Amino acid sequence: MNGKEEFKQFVREHPKLIKYVRNGEKTWQNFYEIFNLYGSDNDAWKEYLNASEINEAVKGAATLDLLSWLKSIDLDSIQNGVSSIQRVLGVVQDLTNKDDITPKEEYKPRPLYKHFED
Repeated sequence: MNGKEEFKQFVREHPKLIKYVRNGEKTWQNFYEIFNLYGSDNDAWKEYLNASEINEAVKGAATLDLLSWLKSIDLDSIQNGVSSIQRVLGVVQDLTNKDDITPKEEYKPRPLYKHFED
């Protein structure tokens, strides 16, 4: 096999390299030069092959943590809390709207010369 075919086979065995090219972190030319200089069994590949495995493990753990946190949420208690807040806001709104109520008519004493409904 020539160098290009060996490199293609190496990429088929390590598809994680595709992510670096798609993300724009490296180009195929960069990877081919590393392959051409160091070969396939060198420590130069640890950075690209192990790093992605570590990142995937961290992402997997974070996803599991998030899912377990979401499962532990009690939706009934959240609903009760929201409805309590709504009631408090309604009371506060009623108190602040007190100024908008039309005032009662002022008391006007009845004239002295008038008797009941005269």
